[in-house]
Amino acid sequence: MADSVAAGIGEEKETENEDKEREKRASNNTKRSEKSSGPSEVTETLGFYERNANKKDRRRNLSDLSLVRFIRAELTRGYFLEHNEAKYTERRERVYTCLRIPKELEKLMTFGFFLCLDAFLYVFTLLPLRVLLALIKLLTLPCCGLSGSRILQPAQVCDVLKGFIMVLCYSMMHYVDYSMMYHMIRGQSVIKLYIIYNMLEVADRLFSSFGQDILDALYWTATEPKERKRAHIGVIPHFLMAVLYVFLHAILIMVQATTLNVAFNSHNKSLLTIMMSNNFVEIKGSVFKKFEKNNLFQMSNSDIKERFTNYVLLLIVCLRNMEQFSWNPDHLWVLFPDVCMVIASEMAVDVVKHAFITKFNDITADVYSEYRASLAFDLVSSRQKNAYTDYSDSVSRRMGFIPLPLALLLIRVVTSSVKIQGALSYVCVLLFYLGMITLKVLNSIVLLGKSCLYVKEANMEEKLFQAPPSAASSRTSSRAYRAKHTTNPPGDLADEEICPSISTQPVHQDDCPVPHMPSSESDQFLTTPDDTEEKDIGQDGMELKHRAPKKDLLEIDRFTICGNRID
Repeated sequence: MADSVAAGIGEEKETENEDKEREKRASNNTKRSEKSSGPSEVTETLGFYERNANKKDRRRNLSDLSLVRFIRAELTRGYFLEHNEAKYTERRERVYTCLRIPKELEKLMTFGFFLCLDAFLYVFTLLPLRVLLALIKLLTLPCCGLSGSRILQPAQVCDVLKGFIMVLCYSMMHYVDYSMMYHMIRGQSVIKLYIIYNMLEVADRLFSSFGQDILDALYWTATEPKERKRAHIGVIPHFLMAVLYVFLHAILIMVQATTLNVAFNSHNKSLLTIMMSNNFVEIKGSVFKKFEKNNLFQMSNSDIKERFTNYVLLLIVCLRNMEQFSWNPDHLWVLFPDVCMVIASEMAVDVVKHAFITKFNDITADVYSEYRASLAFDLVSSRQKNAYTDYSDSVSRRMGFIPLPLALLLIRVVTSSVKIQGALSYVCVLLFYLGMITLKVLNSIVLLGKSCLYVKEANMEEKLFQAPPSAASSRTSSRAYRAKHTTNPPGDLADEEICPSISTQPVHQDDCPVPHMPSSESDQFLTTPDDTEEKDIGQDGMELKHRAPKKDLLEIDRFTICGNRID
C-alpha cells in the first residue's frame, strides 16, 4: 500500500516537471519568435489575446441578461422634466396662446365689423345729406358771392363725385336682369358652380385692390390745386374710369350673391357644402407659410372685410328668397340653418387659421390688441383738423372694403324686391331712413369712445397731435413753388400751429394748399412704442441719436404688401 502511494507521488512530480519543461520551451520559443519576427506579428498576437478576453466578457454579460430584468428596468426607469424646463414652459405658453386666440380674434373681428358697418351706413345716411348740402351751396353761390378761393371744399367735391357715381351706376344697374342671371347660373353643373364661385372670390380681391386706387386718383385729380403743373389726364376720364369700376364690381358681387342663392335653393345641399368647404382650403394655403406681424395684420383686415361682405351677401340672399315666397316668415326658418352653417364655417376657419399661424410663427395673442389700436387710431385721427382723408376711405385702404359697389347692389336688390305704393309706404321708408341715421350716429359715438379708450391704452395720444411727416416736405415744395411764381412774402406758415380736435371740422390752410396723402414708405405713425425708437445719449450727454424705426402697422394698408411674396 505504501509502495503504491509513493509511486503516485512520484508520477505527479514527474508530471509537474514535464509541465514546467513545456512552459520553458514555450517561453523560449516565444522569445525566439519575438527576436526573429517583427512588431506586426507581436501586435497580432496581442490582438488575439484581447479578442479572446472580449469574447469572454461578452459571454459573461449575456449570461447576466434576462427577460425579467428587462421588464423590471422598463417598469422602474424614470426621467426629470425640470432638466429641460425652458422647453416645456414654452410649449405650455403656446397652448395658452392658442386658447386665447379665439377670444382676442373675435374682439378684433367685432370691432372691425362695426367699423365696416359704420362706413357702409355712411353711404346710405350721411352721404346723401352731405351731397345735398354741397349742391345747395353750389346753387346759391351766385346769390352769396365768392367768399374764398374755392367754390367747394375738397371734402365736398369728393362727396359730390361719390353721389354722381352712385346715381349713374344705379341707372346702369336697371339694365341688368337679376332673374335671367339666376336661371343662367342655376342651369350649370355643380362643378362649374364651384369653379365659378372660386373665380369670383379671386376677382373680388383683385377689383378691391385696384378699385380704391382708381377712386383715390379721381379725388386727388378733382381737388388738386390748379396752379400746379398738370400731370394727369383730366377729371372726366378719371370719373368715367371710376363709374366703370363701381359698375363692374357691383355686377361681380351680384353674380357672387346669385351663385350663393342658387346653392341655398338647390334640392341637393352638397353644392352649399362644397362651397363652404372651400373656406377650409384657406387653412392649407395660409398656415404653413411664414408670417410677420405686418402680414398677419393684413390678413386680419382681409378676414374682417370678407366676413362683413358675406353677411351682406346673406342678407341679399334672404331678401330675394323672401320675395319669391311673398314674404312668408315661415320660409325664413327654412333658410336659418344654412345661414348658420355659412357663418359658423367662416368663424371656425378664421379661428383655426389664426391659431396655427400664431403658433408656427411664435406670435403672441396680444398682437391683436395692437391691431385693434391701429384701427382705432385711424378712426380718431380722421376726426382731427389735420385729417387728410375721410374715414370711409381710410377703412377702404386699410381693409380693402369699398362700400360703394356693395351699397349699390343692396339698393338695387331692395328697390326691386320691395314695392312702395301709397302714402303709408313712403312714411315707412322715411321712418326706416331716420332709424338708419340713428343707428349710424349711435354706432359712430360708441366706436369713437371705444377708439379713444384703445388709443389711450396703447399710449398713442401724442401721435394724434402730430402732423403727417410728409407735410414738411409738401410745405417746402409749396414754398419753393410760391417763391418762383408769386410775390407773397414767405414765412407766414411758420406762425401757424396745428391744434387738432376731435369735435371740430378740418380747416383748410391757404398757406399750404397742397394736401398730401402719405404713402406707405413715408408715413411714420406708430401704433405701439417700438424698441428701435429708443434714444441713445452720446458721450457728451447732450446729443440724442434716434435709431431708424421699423415699418409699423399704421404704415400698412390692405394693398401695400399684397404684392410681396410671403415665404
